[in-house]
Amino acid sequence: MEVKITYFVHGTTTDNENNLATGWLPGELSETGREQAKMLGQQVADKHFDVVFCSDLQRAIDSAELGFGGKYKIIRNERLRECNYGDMGGKSASNFKDRMEDFVDAPFPHGESYKDVEARLVSFLDFLRTNYKGKHVAIVAHQAPQLALDVLLKSKSWQQAIDEDWRKTKAWQPGWEYMLS
Repeated sequence: MEVKITYFVHGTTTDNENNLATGWLPGELSETGREQAKMLGQQVADKHFDVVFCSDLQRAIDSAELGFGGKYKIIRNERLRECNYGDMGGKSASNFKDRMEDFVDAPFPHGESYKDVEARLVSFLDFLRTNYKGKHVAIVAHQAPQLALDVLLKSKSWQQAIDEDWRKTKAWQPGWEYMLS
């Protein structure tokens, strides 16, 4: 039996609006982000989830609570965190967002690599496979974990996942579907 995953990204943060890379910093939803999170819950109200998981970083927690709180059990999980940008956390995203592939194998200075995020997601997917067979789970998290899912569940290379990231074309949608067998 498979696990159906619907992946949601957290709402826009004040850092996003200021072109800052948040990484493991908590991040704060902007007013726009708060509205996005509330609207997301309404946009997918016709779907049923057995559980909602979210990153343990504040922007994902707030997005999950605003979108799904009171309707679903929400479980925080540190394996769903954004990539640790190390010294680049809180700095301009333009410092590296156009060369993310440089950090697939090599970690950010005093941070982690995208392969480290992938390893966290492998562990999380093993957990889902063991405990949520036949279920539909929602995940509210960040860019790097979503790219890792593209690598792990859609057989993309890291380069391909980065090149085809919806954020480059602003092609947001209310959830991305993945199947875990």
